Amino acid sequence: MTALHPERQQPVRLAISLRPTLLVPVLAVAFAALIGMALIAMIGVSVPDAVAAFVDGTIGSPYALAASLNRSAVFALVGFGFVLANRANLTNVGGEGQIAVGGIAATAVALYGHVSELPLGLAFILPTLAAVIAGAFWGAIAAVLKVKSGTNEVISTLLLSFIGVWLLYWCVQSTVLLRKPMTNSATLPESLEIPDETKLPLLTGDYSFPVHIGLPLTLVLAIVVGVILSRTILGLRLRAVGLNPVAANRAGISYAKTVIFALSTAGALGGLAGALMLLGEQYTLKDGFSSGYGFDGLVAGLLSRGSISGVIAASLLFGFMRSGGINMEMVAAVPTALVVVIQGLIVITLASAALFIEKCEPR
Repeated sequence: MTALHPERQQPVRLAISLRPTLLVPVLAVAFAALIGMALIAMIGVSVPDAVAAFVDGTIGSPYALAASLNRSAVFALVGFGFVLANRANLTNVGGEGQIAVGGIAATAVALYGHVSELPLGLAFILPTLAAVIAGAFWGAIAAVLKVKSGTNEVISTLLLSFIGVWLLYWCVQSTVLLRKPMTNSATLPESLEIPDETKLPLLTGDYSFPVHIGLPLTLVLAIVVGVILSRTILGLRLRAVGLNPVAANRAGISYAKTVIFALSTAGALGGLAGALMLLGEQYTLKDGFSSGYGFDGLVAGLLSRGSISGVIAASLLFGFMRSGGINMEMVAAVPTALVVVIQGLIVITLASAALFIEKCEPR
C-alpha cells in the first residue's frame, strides 16, 4: 500500500518532522522557567508573587504590552542583520555599537539638524535615516577591514562595539558635543530631550499604549529581508559567497562587494534599532541607553537558525522576558543577577533544543 500510494503517507511524515520543531522549543522554555522558579524559591522570594510580577510586567497593562513589543522590534532588527550577514558566512556581533552610533546620529539630527519644522514627517524621517547611515558606516568599517586585510569580522565588529559605546559616553559627557548645558553640579550627563515633532508617531496616538510605527516597519523589513534571502539573486549571491567564496568569485560574484553589502546592511539595521529606541521610547540620549539590546538581538539571531520567523519568535521571547524581568525585580525584589541567570538558562535550553531538532531532521 505504501508503494502504491506514497502520496497518502506524505502528510504523516510532514507532521512527524514538524512536531519536534514546534514542541521542543516550548518544552525547553518551560524547563528553563521551572529551574528559574526553583532558584527564586531558594533565595526566599515567593514564587507566586514573582510570577505575578513577571506577567504584570509583560501583559499586565496596555503600557507594559506596548513596551514589550517595542523592545521586541529592536531585538528583531539586530537579529535580521545577523541572519543576513550570516548567510554570507559572516558573523556580525557589533549590534551594540551600531545601536549606539545610530542613537548618537538620530539625537544630533533631531536636536541640531533644524528638522523639527519640516513637513510630511521629515522631522522624524531624517533623524531615522541619519541613524541608518551611521549604522551602515559602522558595519562598513568591519567589511573593509575584512576585504582589505582579512581581519576577522567577529573581532572587528566586537571591538567597534566598544568604540561605539565609549563614543556614546563621550558625547553625553561633553557639552561641546551632545550633553545638555550644565546649570549646576547635579545636571545629569545626558542630552536635551528631542523635540516632539521628531518623536516617532504612535499607532494609537495614546501614550497609555505607546506602540510606535517602528513595529509595523519592523514587520515590513522582516518580509523584505526574507524575500531577499529566499527569492532574489542577491540572496543567492550571499549564499554562494558563504558556501565557497573562491567558486563564487570565479562565477562572477564579487566577494568584496558582497561582504560590504552584508555587513553594511546589518549595521544599517542596527542603526535603525538605535533610532527606534531613541526616537520612539527614550527621547533623551544617555550613557548606556542601549542596555545590552544589541547582544540580546545577537542571541535572537543565533537561535533563529537562519530563519526570519525564528528571529521574530526569539525577539518576542526576549522582549517579554526583558519587560517581565524588570518588573519582577522592582515588585518582587528578585535580584537583577538572578533575572539574568534565568534568561541565560532559557538561551542555553533553546540552543540545546535547536541542536536536538537539527539532529532529528531528515537528511
